[in-house]
Amino acid sequence: MKQIVFSLLFLALLQSCNTKTPVDLIVYNANIYTVDDNFSKAEAMAIKDGKLVAVGTSEDITNSYTSDVQNDINGQTILPGFIDAHCHFYNLGIQQQRVDLVGTKSFSDVVERVTAFQKEKNVPFITGRGWDQNDWDVKEFPNKDTLDVLFPDTPVALTRIDGHALIANQKALELAGITNTTKVEGGEVELKDGKLTGILIDNPMSLVRDVVPKPGREQQIAALMEAQDICFSYGLTTVDDAGLSKDEYHLIDSLQQAGDLKMRIYGMISNTEENLDYYLNKGIIKTDRLNIRSVKVYADGALGSRGAALKQPYSDKDNHFGAMVIGPEDFKTLAERIAASEYQMNTHAIGDSANIVVLRTYDKLLSKEENRRWRVEHAQIITDQDFDYFSTNIIPSVQPTHATSDMYWAEDRVGEERIKGAYAYNTLLDQAGIVALGTDFPVEQVSPFLTFYAAVARQDTSGFPDGGFNMKEALTREETLKGMTIWAAFSNFEEDEKGSLEAGKFADFIVLNENIMEVEASNIPTIKVLETYVNGEQVN
Repeated sequence: MKQIVFSLLFLALLQSCNTKTPVDLIVYNANIYTVDDNFSKAEAMAIKDGKLVAVGTSEDITNSYTSDVQNDINGQTILPGFIDAHCHFYNLGIQQQRVDLVGTKSFSDVVERVTAFQKEKNVPFITGRGWDQNDWDVKEFPNKDTLDVLFPDTPVALTRIDGHALIANQKALELAGITNTTKVEGGEVELKDGKLTGILIDNPMSLVRDVVPKPGREQQIAALMEAQDICFSYGLTTVDDAGLSKDEYHLIDSLQQAGDLKMRIYGMISNTEENLDYYLNKGIIKTDRLNIRSVKVYADGALGSRGAALKQPYSDKDNHFGAMVIGPEDFKTLAERIAASEYQMNTHAIGDSANIVVLRTYDKLLSKEENRRWRVEHAQIITDQDFDYFSTNIIPSVQPTHATSDMYWAEDRVGEERIKGAYAYNTLLDQAGIVALGTDFPVEQVSPFLTFYAAVARQDTSGFPDGGFNMKEALTREETLKGMTIWAAFSNFEEDEKGSLEAGKFADFIVLNENIMEVEASNIPTIKVLETYVNGEQVN
């Protein structure tokens, strides 16, 4: 009798030892880069309720956990979901409803696309984006005359690829109240021989944008959903939208709460009185998918349109320094207001003059404050001694494809000496300890693989420039991956919930068709995302 009781107890104990914990999903037989503190690798993950329960070897995970859904990855590479630290997610979707002018090779090419678009769509106000005169044989701003002839009664406003210049026809200028005497601080209404050319740079652009019909709710929803599909296809699971309104964020939140919009969004509010009054008083807004806790501010314009504020004149335009789009005193007052709140300040700064205004202001306000993590967006041209201001409290947020896109003309703008302190990602990393990486889409392409390639190879996909631009400023593959995952998460105050594949974090991950950490560098741009997961749910 005692022997029977002992056998039954031993069997019960044996069964209890073999009991596996049920989970929602097991992923195994994978090549996983966890991007944890040790940059360790793993083979398998157990996921429950949208979070990682355990990460380890295939044997350990399959012996300890059970699930009705098990995914054999067949040795393919898994990474944490990419985080784009600076983009325009909503505008990407809206762009799908406008004339796409990216890649045009002349103003005639622009006109052809606009004409074809209007023939198909017949909209009351034609808008488009993506032209870049630096890509044309005649590298000069166009003139509105052709648009005036073709569209005398239909307003047209076509934005340059960087968003810091546009060309408007006469009808659009009339609706905006712009004449040859119009003056707007922080930009330029271009005149030639006393006549309007249609070119507006930086702040005057708002006069035209204010008269462009706003998209209706159905258009807005369609834009967000289309942007989500595009981003998920490239393995982006979090996007930092650099500047939206209260109404736009309310719509995003409602779609997320309904379960329709699954993309995680780190929200920067646009710098308007309405937004500041509402959000700074309300405080941080945080859900699992939406985090609104930062203000997007513009210090200057863009280098391509010569709106970036430089300490010395442009090398290719006499006595032209660019311009701040906000005065230094107004910037200081704004920064003080944000510093008195819980919000992060994220400032667009391209030129070395704009950067030093931003850096000195940040440094003064944050010198006695820890963990504010204010960001300098772009940090594009820095004077040597000014790099010293960067830290984990003043974070460089940069976009590697800007370097490879701009290299065709950037040195013409700033000369051979200043270009040495431009797009200096390795120097920024050495000083700050981290860099947050993004694309600035739709200014650049959405693909994070182009971001990765530009960071490590410092070339575009045509192989220009030969040997890579200023390769001492290249990042390693490990640094680049961190910049697109855990460091980007840190810049968003979200490193405890995403950015690496560790127990307790969101199950946001992607499966690639090639190992991005080992493949020949020239093959990086063509890597494909096989599967994208958010919260343990396959979304692509």
